[in-house]
Amino acid sequence: MPESKRVVVITGGSKGIGRAICLRFAREGASVLFVHYDPDDVSANETLRLLESMDVRAKAEKLDVSSFGDVEEFFREVVGEFQRIDVLVNNSGITRDALLMRMSESQWDQSISVNLKGVFNCTRAVARSMIKKRSGRIINISSVAGEIGNIGQANYAASKAGIMGFTKSVARELATRGITVNAVAPGFIDTDMTKNLPDKAKEIFMSQIPMGRIGEPGEVAEVVYWLASEGASYVTGQVIHVNGGLYM
Repeated sequence: MPESKRVVVITGGSKGIGRAICLRFAREGASVLFVHYDPDDVSANETLRLLESMDVRAKAEKLDVSSFGDVEEFFREVVGEFQRIDVLVNNSGITRDALLMRMSESQWDQSISVNLKGVFNCTRAVARSMIKKRSGRIINISSVAGEIGNIGQANYAASKAGIMGFTKSVARELATRGITVNAVAPGFIDTDMTKNLPDKAKEIFMSQIPMGRIGEPGEVAEVVYWLASEGASYVTGQVIHVNGGLYM
């Protein structure tokens, strides 16, 4: 399918890495649909404005990716309207940081529900239409925390490590149907999520990055876009790290 004709769905697309991914696909003329669960629509409206200024078909919707029923309904509507979904990028994610002995059940459950169950919900919902077309690209956004862990993020790290295992298993299941499934694991990237970290934590991260700088959302988006391209047609079940050498 030519990039300019593809239908791309991106979760968590209103800002940060998600917005950069939306804009990268829009550069090639693809139809871009993104979902978000922000408390207001300010960021989503700005992303939608940017997409529309690029003269592509764009749509935004508020969706709780942790809700199995809501996700199923959303993807039914998208397939009904666009007839196909060529690329799914599972980017939705939250943090509910706390040291283990202070972490509440709610903090644990919220992280797993959005970060991991959300990937399951969306992937399962999109797989049916991709199998019928015998083609598709699924890219899941994990994190370096899923590989190396992080103090105060047992819930987040567990959810992101789960995405890696999920990616490899589903890649095996869908490979014969013309569908590739890969993960991208960003490191320390300049987003709202990292801006909220204490200065001391930022200093520790920076001291561990061989390239000596923070990453940009666009650098992650380029890897996602490549995995969705024909150039990556023989790549599946992989976790691509984008972290400036923080983890090797």
